[in-house]
Amino acid sequence: MTLATTVLAGAKDRVLPPSIPFRYFGAAVLFHPALWLLVLIGAPETVGFSGGTGLSLAALHILTLGVLATTAMGAALQLLPVATRQAMPAHWPARLGFWLLVPGTLMVGHGMATATGWAMALGGAMAATALAMLGVLIAINLMRARDLGLVAAHGQVAILSLFALLVLGLLLVFNFAHGFLPDHRAVARTHLILAGYGFMGMFVAGFSQILVPMFALAASPDRTLGRAGLWLAVLALALGVAGALSAVGALVIAAIVAGLAATAAHVTAMARVMRKRMRKRLGLSFVMIRVAWVLLPLSLVIGLLDQLGLMGERGGTLFVFVLFAGWLLTMLLGVLQRILPFLATMHPAGDGGRMPTLSQLTAEGPLKVATICHLAALAVSTAGIATGQELVLRLGAGVGLAGAIAFAVFAAPIFWRLMRRRSRASNPENQTSG
Repeated sequence: MTLATTVLAGAKDRVLPPSIPFRYFGAAVLFHPALWLLVLIGAPETVGFSGGTGLSLAALHILTLGVLATTAMGAALQLLPVATRQAMPAHWPARLGFWLLVPGTLMVGHGMATATGWAMALGGAMAATALAMLGVLIAINLMRARDLGLVAAHGQVAILSLFALLVLGLLLVFNFAHGFLPDHRAVARTHLILAGYGFMGMFVAGFSQILVPMFALAASPDRTLGRAGLWLAVLALALGVAGALSAVGALVIAAIVAGLAATAAHVTAMARVMRKRMRKRLGLSFVMIRVAWVLLPLSLVIGLLDQLGLMGERGGTLFVFVLFAGWLLTMLLGVLQRILPFLATMHPAGDGGRMPTLSQLTAEGPLKVATICHLAALAVSTAGIATGQELVLRLGAGVGLAGAIAFAVFAAPIFWRLMRRRSRASNPENQTSG
């Protein structure tokens, strides 16, 4: 029996009410076009970004908090109880976390875009409180994990990274107003590494151990490669944090080399899963996932070249873009293409009708547009940043915006079906009259 089969055994008994995970996914879908709109408007600033507040910083946090973190939390809250076979003890923390995280993200974005200190501080405190609370909830569930050693280990490192980056993030927010940090840039670099490769990166690597085999109908990944990838990633993270805080270039280079080795182990394990899969046609979602597997080492290579002084003045901006908008966003959009219709089929109909199939919930037309636009946006935007061409970056952002809208068109019918189902389940008169 594969890990994925074990996870799915009795899954419907442990799924959360659909309103909980899907509100997080819905927020991610709405923040996605907002991200590209901010890049479009702030293109002149982005091509020459060198730190400080403004639209570029706001766009980055709309991406990290509004799209990536909401997606990660929605997936973790829904999938971990299924994987660990332990139901969440209470639902109210997940609901409260949403109502702190989303308004907090909006306020942080506004504060960073307009250099409004109180908005950054209040929004940052709200978002940090939400993520810390959700992190504790997930950590408790991970402690109960059975037979999920690699998944749980990746999750624990991700949660530890989350707590560390939240502390650093709050220090950075308050430092804008009070200037008490001796080296703002060093703390910002550390915060970025923990967010990209620590929190989100370890979550992605951990959940890939379940989701990739499950969607591809394949055996679990090689455990030896998985353990090697995990320990190399932990080493890379520790070296990267030490190097960023101390500004010792040798440590940063060592971290990147270890990160490339960890990436090689992870991607090799995933490639072996793909070669032995039973499902041959995997659709557009795995086009995105495969591209993400290429963008992960590319982000590290760009970071290495930038550390060696070979990327010019825009190397840092290019590194951040490929890391967050490239690897992580591409990976999560690929996963969302699969997970939204999949999770929708796990919830009871509530009206006595048949459950829709995955194919009925997957609108291929909008997905094709979203996939093509996203990949084109990455290529064009990367070229715009690398060459410092504002108009090229605007073009890329415009294409990305079109793709984000197409993705929302794909997701909208799924949310609509779930809302109708919930309404019918809560109103017996509707069931009998329908």
